[in-house]
Amino acid sequence: MKSALIHVGRGLLALYFLLPGIMKFAQWDMHIALMETHGMVMVPALLALAGVTQIGASICLFLNKQVVICALGLAAMVLLINLNLHDFWNIYEGVDTQHETQNFFKNMGIFAGLLLLAAINMGQEGAEK
Repeated sequence: MKSALIHVGRGLLALYFLLPGIMKFAQWDMHIALMETHGMVMVPALLALAGVTQIGASICLFLNKQVVICALGLAAMVLLINLNLHDFWNIYEGVDTQHETQNFFKNMGIFAGLLLLAAINMGQEGAEK
């Protein structure tokens, strides 16, 4: 049962990052505008990096490869996204503070799940998982 729960949880976390990773490219202009609204710099490069990272890491999670590295990398990315794009403590024209607060704390739950996934996979046979 434990193994099944870990596989399902890992798969759902992978899916959580795969679809938004794809959407970063499918809805490029919308994501550029969002990042610019929050005053970010090097927006096209950071958006491309985020999309590639999300897609690549999610595929690795699906395949149960490099799980610790991918989970910790995605966790770091979640923190950076939270601080830069879901900064509910700042006021931006056209940005719903209540929605950003909800996203911020939802992402902290995702962050916690990624930390747990990394911890579960540390020290296992083939620690690169």
